[in-house]
Amino acid sequence: MTIESSPVYLDTSALVKLYLPERESEELEEMMVGRRDLIVSDLAITEMTSALVRRVRDGDLPAGQARRIYRRLLRDADMGEFRRAELSADSHREAERVLLAVGTQVALRAADALHLGLAGRGGARVLVTFDQRMRAAAAAIGSLEVPLV
Repeated sequence: MTIESSPVYLDTSALVKLYLPERESEELEEMMVGRRDLIVSDLAITEMTSALVRRVRDGDLPAGQARRIYRRLLRDADMGEFRRAELSADSHREAERVLLAVGTQVALRAADALHLGLAGRGGARVLVTFDQRMRAAAAAIGSLEVPLV
């Protein structure tokens, strides 16, 4: 599968798969390699850090490896591998609009609404997510393509 539209917002579920081997990681990597239109938020970086720490705590990932992955993620972000979607008052207002628009249809968490708001404010046309609630909310909003990956 390929993604034709641009730019592409990666939520945390997608970002994690690019840095940790998981089911669908290889397919996602093939779809993303060479792209210069990927958007990532600091929210996703913080959530990914939380996921790394949780895996260390659960004994699924050595602490040293988690630190190396974290440093690599920050280096990639600082070197421009991703465009950054910045949290701002406007992105919060957009997330609140998303919650009001689809919150009665989809059990959407505030952080997921922030991702959708950041994607929209960042000019994304595509949302890559492996989270079914995010997928449903994006479909309900209708402004983002959500490929099945």
